[in-house]
Amino acid sequence: MPLSPLHPSNQVSPNIQLRIKAAINGEQPKQLLPFTGNEHQHKTQGISFSLKDYLTLVDETGKVIRNDKRGAINPKASNILARLHISDESWLKLTTQFECIFTGAVGTAEHLSEFSEHVGLKRTHGIANAQACLNSA
Repeated sequence: MPLSPLHPSNQVSPNIQLRIKAAINGEQPKQLLPFTGNEHQHKTQGISFSLKDYLTLVDETGKVIRNDKRGAINPKASNILARLHISDESWLKLTTQFECIFTGAVGTAEHLSEFSEHVGLKRTHGIANAQACLNSA
């Protein structure tokens, strides 16, 4: 599930809608992989990111990229991005141009190299964009 809050059609992702509706009731949607907390907690299955941070990042990103609410990423969201090793500028580029930036596998340069080796590719596609946009903070 992408972290991007908007589809190319600039509508809120159905996955985000499910997460918000469930979060209002203090739950997580059963049909999506759950958030298990921060990366320092050792859980076996789930997304190593807190639901609260995810919803904050989605909300703040939406405020920045909506035409009627343009602005800068606030310090709270910027701190979340710093923990993910993604700069504010890279995050905005990723959330607004994702399909243009990546056309195949997505991940850090290291993960893309491992993936290419695993599937037997001779060349790692998207490595320059991964280096430019991911782990850039």
